Amino acid sequence: MGAESITDDFEIPGVPDCFQRLWTPHRMAYVKGGQDQFKDSECPFCAAPARKDEDSLIVHRGETAYVVLNLFPYNPGHLLVCPYRHVPDYTDITSGETVEIAELTQTAMRVLRQVAKPTGFNLGMNQGTSGGAGIAAHLHQHIVPRWGGDGNFLPIIAQTKAITQTLDEVRGQLTEAWPAPETSDTGR
Repeated sequence: MGAESITDDFEIPGVPDCFQRLWTPHRMAYVKGGQDQFKDSECPFCAAPARKDEDSLIVHRGETAYVVLNLFPYNPGHLLVCPYRHVPDYTDITSGETVEIAELTQTAMRVLRQVAKPTGFNLGMNQGTSGGAGIAAHLHQHIVPRWGGDGNFLPIIAQTKAITQTLDEVRGQLTEAWPAPETSDTGR
């Protein structure tokens, strides 16, 4: 008894096998160059605010910092909070930048809880190349949403992380859910 041929929605025939497909086309950017694409070029965290939000995957712009999707996410919704200023270390930011980065991080967590329903988070700043920073020259805070069972063998065996949504889809959902700035009693 052989497997019967089936036809998909595009009417392309095929014989099913024992594998399920996990389509992650946006990961091609990583396969084709990964972090190496930033070597010998402008800092991506300095360049991002000069482009349209959609092109840079910016979710929200604050006064001294902004929120952007990680181009190489650990999980869907992996965000970065970056100061606009090009500074490498947490001790280099002003108290105002520190406050805004903290507030943007809290808001991002609330928005992610509303949109994606994670059951936990990893927050962190990798300082310096030896501290694990992929882009050590520009400070950035990671916000990684987590779910029970979101880890599997792929990162260990294949050095691959499966991401279930495109970055554009995630950005759209988070931008839509991001709260509008509060206005004062004077109507400003």
